[in-house]
Parts: sequence; structure tokens; C-alpha cells
Amino acid sequence: MIKIMLEPLFIECYQKIANNELYSRSELIKNIPAVFDEKCSEKELWKLHEYYMEVYREYKQKIYLNGNKAERKTEKSLLDLKILIAERIIENCHLCHHRCGVNRKLGEKGFCKLTDTSRYAAEFLHMGEEPELVPSHTVFFTGCVLSCIYCQNWDISMHPETGKQIDAIDMARIIDKRRKEGAKNLNLVTPTPHLHNILKIVKEISINTPVIWNSNMYHSQEATKLLEGVVDLFLADFKYGNNDCAVKYSKIKEYIETVTSNLEYAKRDAEILMRHLVLPRHLECCTRNVIDWTAKNTPDVRFNLMFQYRPEYLAYRYPEIDRTLELQEKEKAIKMVKDVGLKDVLL
Repeated sequence: MIKIMLEPLFIECYQKIANNELYSRSELIKNIPAVFDEKCSEKELWKLHEYYMEVYREYKQKIYLNGNKAERKTEKSLLDLKILIAERIIENCHLCHHRCGVNRKLGEKGFCKLTDTSRYAAEFLHMGEEPELVPSHTVFFTGCVLSCIYCQNWDISMHPETGKQIDAIDMARIIDKRRKEGAKNLNLVTPTPHLHNILKIVKEISINTPVIWNSNMYHSQEATKLLEGVVDLFLADFKYGNNDCAVKYSKIKEYIETVTSNLEYAKRDAEILMRHLVLPRHLECCTRNVIDWTAKNTPDVRFNLMFQYRPEYLAYRYPEIDRTLELQEKEKAIKMVKDVGLKDVLL
């Protein structure tokens, strides 16, 4: 039974969902009937999506602000419409900003090297995340839309063929079980190329659970729209402060424009917990710019300034980052955060 709390919208919203005091966004979109023909063109489906998202926004206001009771309906829902659109997208894949255009349903592979199936390397109750997230039911998907030369999970991200293939119903049962065991959330790690299958998993979840999108935020504009109404908290990894570093170390173009646009859109509906991993010799070109953008555009987010960098994977090929952080670099980064006046900083 959900305990309705009459609180202002977005004030510690994630915490209330985690405590079962508020409905998750995905529970709401499951309750919004949607009428659509599966033979419609993608353009027509997007028009319907735009209409039903307005219904969702009004519905959310009633539930979150007025304490109205959400009642599950049996018709096709807005979530079903999102699933259909996502399935269409991977036929000319543009789930991420690479926009490879391959037909993953036919086994074609783009930058992420994934077909239409999804795999995960591990799932468990994670105790090492930010304090408000633990215990966090963390699911590590294989593959990634970035190719970071210092990736600490390179054995997972660079090898999407590894791990266990996902079945939506089976995974939903695991998620429900973990929630009963005390998980505060569902924490989806490197989820972007798996969005079509994640939506199917969310559909099958039977217990009210906040959904965390643990991501580099390099998804496409279309994916951004599909995520509204599904994600409760974006655990956003803001890596670089400029496009040159993004190309050099992660092989991605138009990084700043893509990530900042997605963050701006995300904050309209969900909450954001920002992460920034400080890189050696990159305080001025990256850390300062990330901190300054955050202070200007999302000043109320929880900001995690991370010093866990270590030279993994192919970092040895880049002498400038082939070492751990020095004490003075950590101190300088902390001073940057204090100077801009960010209110909620985790060090």
C-alpha cells in the first residue's frame, strides 16, 4: 500500500518513492491508457506520444500534489507506446548520439556492438553508491556507447557479448525480489543501448520501485523523450568540460552539446545526482567547466566530486593521465566547488 504524502513536487521526490511514500513515475505511465495502431509510422507514433505525455504530466500533478490514488488499468498504456517506439528506433538505431542507423533487429552492429538482445554482467545489492542510494539494486549491462580509454569496467563495456541474456519477465521477478530484500531502487548501469529492453522490464515490475538511470548521458533526443515518465533519478556522469577531451579519451563527438541538453531536459521531470570523476591534469579544461556549468544550470543538484581515478585499460598509452591524482589536484578541485557555492556536495 502506498502512503500518499502531500509535499511540493520534486522536493526529495526520489527519497519518498524509495520509502514507498510516493508512486514512481513508471507506475504512473502504466496507468495511462493509450490508443494506437502498431502499424502506424514512427512519425505518427511520436505525435501520439507527445499527446499522451501531456496527459502524463497532468496526471503526475494530481498524484504528486493532490494525493490522488493511482489505479492500475488493463488497457494498452503509455508505457506500451514507448516500447513500440523504442523497437522502431533500433531498426535504424539512434538511441545514442552516435546515431549509427543500423538495424539491430537484423543483427547489425554499430558503435556499441550490440544487436537487439541485452545482457548483464552482474546484479546485486550494491553498498558502495552514494549514501541515499544504498542498498541499491545495481544491474550492470554489457556494452557502452562510449569507448573510454581509462574505463574501469572495460571487460564489461567493451565486450557486450559477455554476461547473461536478459528476459524481461525473469529480470522483473529478480527486481521485485531485491526490492523485498531491502533495495531502495533499481540502478541501471550503462543502460542507453538497452533502452528498448529496459522498458519491457519496467513494464513487468510489480512493486513500486524508483528507477535510476546510471549513465554518461550521451543518449539521443528521442531517447530523452522516452525516458520522461520512466526515470525517477538520473545518476549522471558528467565526464568532460570540452569536446576535444571527449573525442580524445572516449571517441565521442558533440559531447558538451549532447550531455548538457539531456541534463536540461532530465531536470524537467526527474531529479539529478551529478557525478564528476576528476582526471589528472584536467582540472582547468574539464573539472572547472563541469563545476561552473552545474552551478549555473543545476545549482540544487547533489554533486559528487570523485577522486577514484586510476589508470586502467588503455590509459598507459596517454602519459598525461597515466597516473593517479596528486594531493594538490584534489585540493584544487575542492576549492573550485567551494568557490562557485554549490550547496550539496559529496566528497
